[in-house]
Amino acid sequence: MLHYHSDGSETKSFHVHDGHGLKSLAGHGIRVALMTARSSSIVAARAAELGIDDVFQGVADKRQCLERLAERHGIALARCAYMGDDLPDLPAMSVVGLACAPADAHPRIATAAHWRSRHAGGRGAARELCDLLVAIAERKTATISDRSP
Repeated sequence: MLHYHSDGSETKSFHVHDGHGLKSLAGHGIRVALMTARSSSIVAARAAELGIDDVFQGVADKRQCLERLAERHGIALARCAYMGDDLPDLPAMSVVGLACAPADAHPRIATAAHWRSRHAGGRGAARELCDLLVAIAERKTATISDRSP
């Protein structure tokens, strides 16, 4: 959510639970990147606070940015999750293994998503996805541990 003030400045709000969820992913070996079409020092500061190193602002082609990022880190796109809420996200969502959308996503995004949060963007959707990814990671670890001699 953006708030513009009469002096031309802007403020953004961030859901505390979303931030906690994003921070928790690192402990499970899950890399997080932030990609946005807009540019804001507020977003950069929030990403730094959360320990997110891969931050891309002013991105016109999110699919291309995602493909380059995945290649740089040696991660197959089929092993990537991507959450988007509006039409510029559609091309990136079409190439990942888990395309996700918040509850308030554009209808075409909601249709394209493999998984939809019960929460709106900026109101817990990211946390819900993070919890899902952590549960998957923990289940995978438990399964591997169960098979160890």
